[in-house]
Amino acid sequence: MASKVSVDPGGLTGLSAVELGGRVRDGRSSAVEIARAHLARIADRDRVIGAFQAVDPTRVLAEAAGIDARPDRFALPLAGVPVAIKDNVDVSGFPTRHGSTATSTEPARRDDELVKRLRGAGAVVIGKTRMPELAIWGFTHSDLGTTRNPLDEGLDPGGSSGGSAAAVAAGMAALALGTDGGGSIRMPAAYCGLVGLKPGAGIVPLPGGADEHWCGLSVAGPIARTAADATIMFEVLSGRAPAEPSPPARIAMSLRSPSPIARLQPVYRDAVRKAARLLAERGTRMVTADPPYPLALTSRWTRRWHAGVALDVAELGLGRRGVERRTATIARKGRRVLRFGGPRPGVADAWRDRMVSWMDDGRHDLLLLPAVAGPPVTAGAMAGRGYLSTLLVSASRIPYTQAWNLAGLPAIVVPVRWGAARVPVQLVGRPDSEALLLATAAALS
Repeated sequence: MASKVSVDPGGLTGLSAVELGGRVRDGRSSAVEIARAHLARIADRDRVIGAFQAVDPTRVLAEAAGIDARPDRFALPLAGVPVAIKDNVDVSGFPTRHGSTATSTEPARRDDELVKRLRGAGAVVIGKTRMPELAIWGFTHSDLGTTRNPLDEGLDPGGSSGGSAAAVAAGMAALALGTDGGGSIRMPAAYCGLVGLKPGAGIVPLPGGADEHWCGLSVAGPIARTAADATIMFEVLSGRAPAEPSPPARIAMSLRSPSPIARLQPVYRDAVRKAARLLAERGTRMVTADPPYPLALTSRWTRRWHAGVALDVAELGLGRRGVERRTATIARKGRRVLRFGGPRPGVADAWRDRMVSWMDDGRHDLLLLPAVAGPPVTAGAMAGRGYLSTLLVSASRIPYTQAWNLAGLPAIVVPVRWGAARVPVQLVGRPDSEALLLATAAALS
C-alpha cells in the first residue's frame, strides 16, 4: 500500500474511465495529471508485469496537454482517459510488432482508424501492449517478453490480448483495445478480473481497415474494469449512439463444453450458477438449455485459424525461419487449407443461423455459460513448446469462446463477485445485442 500511495497520491489510477473522463470535462483534474499518474504507475509496476511493448512518456504528456488545450474537451466522452493499444494495431510513431521478433521495426506512419476514433473522443494513448506471436495463443509470451498477471504475478494473464488486460488490471491504463479471433479479449479479461467485449462481426472496424481477418473470425473490442467503461469505449469504437435496452426476460444457462478434451473446474461452474441466481433475483427467467453445438465445431474453427495465420505470415512477409517453430507449423497447416480452397464460406453462416434459430425457438434473449474451464498457466511456462503441446494445454482451458467467433455473434466476459474473489462468466447474444450484453454485465458486476 505504501508504494501505491507514493506513486499516485491522488488515487487517479484507481478510478474508472467514466470518473476520469468526468474529472477532465469538469476541470477537477487535467489530462496531464492523469497521464503523469499512470506513467508513474507503469514505471513502478511494469518492470515486473511486462504488459507494455512500448511507452513514450514524452509523447504521452504532449498528447495529454493537447487534450487540456482542446476547446471541446467538455464534450469528449473519453477526455484524458489513458488507453492501452494492443501491438497489432498501428499507432503513429511506434512499430507494430505483432508479438514477433520477425516483424519490421519501422514505426507506423499513421494511426489506425480505431486509434483515430479513440483519440477523437479524447483518449490518451498510454502505450502499446504485448501479445503472443501473431495473436495466436491464449497466453502472453513471445521472444519479445513475458507478461505476468497482476492478480498473481506467478501466473500468465491469458491471451492473446494479455498485455492489454494486464495493463488495465494493474492500474496502468483505464481502458485497453484488444482483438479477438477465438477468445483473445475474453480469456485475458476472465483471468484478470475484467470486463471484455467481443462485438459481433462487422460492428467495429478491423485493424488496418481489413474486410475480414482470420477468415472472418477476428474482431476488435474493449477491455475495461467495469461494464460502464466498456460501454463508453464500445460506443466510441463502433460509432453507435448509446442504447438503453430492456432487461433480458429469459436467459438460457449451459455448462456443456463444445470440446471433448476440456474439463470444467468447480469454481467456474459455480460462478455460472451464482450468476444465474443473481439474474433470477432481478426478475430474469433462467432455464437450463444447451446450444446445438455441431460435432465438427472445433475443427471448423481450427481450419479458419490455421488459414488466417498463414495469411498473416504471408501479408507481413515473415520468413518461415524468422517466426517461432509452432507458428511455422500453423502457417504450414494453413497453407494446406488454402491450397484446397480454404474454409467453406457457408459453414459459419449455417452455424450462426442455427444458433439464432435455437435462441428464437427457446425465446432466449441471451446465453449464460462459463468463460474458461481452468486456470491460467504459469507465467512463461509455454516458452519453447511445440505446436501440439501448446495446443493441448490451451484447448483444455479455453473451450467456451471460439464458437462465437465462428458464428460472428457478440459475447462478453464479466467477473461475478464471489466473496473477496471475482470469478468470470460469459454471456452470448443475438446479432446487434451488444447493448443488452453490456447492460446485463453491469447487473452482474
